[in-house]
Amino acid sequence: MAAVPTDSGSRPAAGARFFCTAGRGLEPFLMREVRARLAATQVEYISGKVFFTTCSDLNMLKKLKSAERLFLLIKKQFPLNVSSVSKGKILSEIQRLINDDPESWLNAISTWKNLLELDAKKDKLFQRAANPPKRKVEENEIINAKKLKTKQLQVLQESGECSLEKQTEEETQEQGDFLTEREKSQEAFQNDVVKVADAKNQKNLTFRVSCRCSGAIAKTFTAQEVGRITGIALMKQFGWKADLRNPNLEIFIHLNDIYSVVGIPVFRIPLASRAYIKTAGLRSTIAWALASLAEIQAGAFVLDPMCGLGTILLEAAKEWPDVYYVGADVSDSQLLGAYDNLKAAGLKNKIELLQVSVIDLPLPSESVDVIISDIPFGKKFKLGEDIKSILQEMERVLHVGGAIVLLLSEEHHRRLKDGEQSSIPLSSEGSHTGEPSIKKCLKPGGKTGTSETVSSSFEASSQECLDKTPPFGSLVPVECHKVSLGRTDAFICKYRKLHSLGL
Repeated sequence: MAAVPTDSGSRPAAGARFFCTAGRGLEPFLMREVRARLAATQVEYISGKVFFTTCSDLNMLKKLKSAERLFLLIKKQFPLNVSSVSKGKILSEIQRLINDDPESWLNAISTWKNLLELDAKKDKLFQRAANPPKRKVEENEIINAKKLKTKQLQVLQESGECSLEKQTEEETQEQGDFLTEREKSQEAFQNDVVKVADAKNQKNLTFRVSCRCSGAIAKTFTAQEVGRITGIALMKQFGWKADLRNPNLEIFIHLNDIYSVVGIPVFRIPLASRAYIKTAGLRSTIAWALASLAEIQAGAFVLDPMCGLGTILLEAAKEWPDVYYVGADVSDSQLLGAYDNLKAAGLKNKIELLQVSVIDLPLPSESVDVIISDIPFGKKFKLGEDIKSILQEMERVLHVGGAIVLLLSEEHHRRLKDGEQSSIPLSSEGSHTGEPSIKKCLKPGGKTGTSETVSSSFEASSQECLDKTPPFGSLVPVECHKVSLGRTDAFICKYRKLHSLGL
């Protein structure tokens, strides 16, 4: 994981309050990440969301890997009282989210504006460093042109070919045209950044409201109705203009029976949407969580013996590049998809792919440092091998002290936990690609916990899994987290090899 940021000149003057949405069960991973990557403080959670304070800039914030989306927090409070009250009173309660504390809204908008302006300044500085002043460029062009002409005259004297000078002049002109187009492109980019920053004057803001309702309030109002009520209150309070297509600002509201949260999406594209993944397999946030649990060190040999489309290896190689990665699979189509993903991400020279069976790996015993794998759930490619046979081969190639991190279905987890043999057919990674959705794996009790309380509750939940999971051979369970894959649940389990086989 990246180190704590040190570029204080590009941060907000004071720490800002943010929250991220996360798939159910990924909250502990996100909490660890914001502390390590952003030096975050006041880290708290409610199911599906993690709140924190940080001075990090947008460049650091967009590096979060275990979050779905990132928001600048405007307000977090107890749920609206919708029981035994009239619809009119509920309308008033919704409007009070804006009218009772307009200062919090203005402060959040000011922080949002500062983040964008700092990001715009960084972009300008980067472009200035990457592109020398125009006068210097012109001087360099003249010098280069003279050098070219000198070389041309020498060639002309030797060969008598008069066409070369004309060709070189055309090439020089083309180079100048290329520079002009590049300058125009950069100027347009700068104008867009400035336009976004300048549009943050309070009266000139255009906005739209995105709303999500669940629980009791969803039985009284639709999300569209809540959004319309909120939009009218914002226009009256601040004079902003609604724009549903291309607003300067988006307001996100989530109302349920546990809390009311209001925030501003920091990025339009979700953090979980990886630009470097061409074909999605396992959810990127789950893949990163698996890799983060493996404690990958520089120079390590990391193996995914059922790599599928290679999502886990992609996430690991992007975060921990100085490592030898190998992905294996028996499926031609999955390996072709993995190769396309590696090529698109610029990592085809970083990760080696092999077409082999997971129960017959062509590797010496105790040669691998880390094994990370999504154990397929049996909905696509059937291998016909039981989970324990697969784990035995992994155990063989793993060296003493090495770690195995697996994504297990509930059935596979139960089989290992009970120590039973199974003949569950297995599939490749692409068999479960759903979004993480609501499946409770924490124990918040409807309340926001402090970071200390959260850590202890996660440890208790993890220990409960471990207590029911006996050691297997030389592998001893270390951590276990229940996570949601959308339509189904799974377990992220970590094992460590304590001794050589037969001892």
